[in-house]
Amino acid sequence: MNIHYLTLFPEMYDGVLNQSILKRAKEKGIVNYHTVNFRDYAENKHNQVDDYPYGGGAGMVLKPEPVYNAMDEINTRNARVLLMCPSGRPFDQKFAEELSKEETIVFINGHYEGYDERIRNLATDEVSIGDYVLTGGELASMTMTDAIVRLIPGVIEEESHMDDSFSTGLLEYPHYTRPREYRGMKVPDVLLSGNHKLIEEWRQEQSLKKTKERRPDLLENFDKNNKK
Repeated sequence: MNIHYLTLFPEMYDGVLNQSILKRAKEKGIVNYHTVNFRDYAENKHNQVDDYPYGGGAGMVLKPEPVYNAMDEINTRNARVLLMCPSGRPFDQKFAEELSKEETIVFINGHYEGYDERIRNLATDEVSIGDYVLTGGELASMTMTDAIVRLIPGVIEEESHMDDSFSTGLLEYPHYTRPREYRGMKVPDVLLSGNHKLIEEWRQEQSLKKTKERRPDLLENFDKNNKK
């Protein structure tokens, strides 16, 4: 997979993309990351990428030319082009699984007050990671990258994410490791029983219980899907 980031702050990606699973995915040759500073594609001597909004109002708006020019330099054939936008489609695990199957992803990261509306024509999807506003799209695209890349075959073992929260439709069951007892808190006996059938039943019960307590909204879709 090739992932491109159109950004005014390419250095923000240096630490994130060179650590942990994202770094290992790159070293294995499974994913290639490319940052593109679209300020380099501005059409004025001051490399200005924003301007005052027509009709007045607070803040500055990203100009279309730098973003379009940068996109012209990227091989975006059959690419999934994601515009980071607070009003976009909510990002979730199902969307991450969908995007993990793409060959090329392009993130367009905004800044300032917003985009010139014509920039939206470049995107296949407008995406939001939550109902709040960030200074720019970079942090959102990093979060999405982490969620997407770990699902690509060969990056981590499939068993490591098959039971993740939201992958099954439920929140993930509790995990325990050594020691068996810590400050009076004990590991449930069933996990020490060696009975795999009982362990699986316990984990399913705990997933249902946690989801009911913390995210009951997820249960409706889970029940529908499991009745099919």
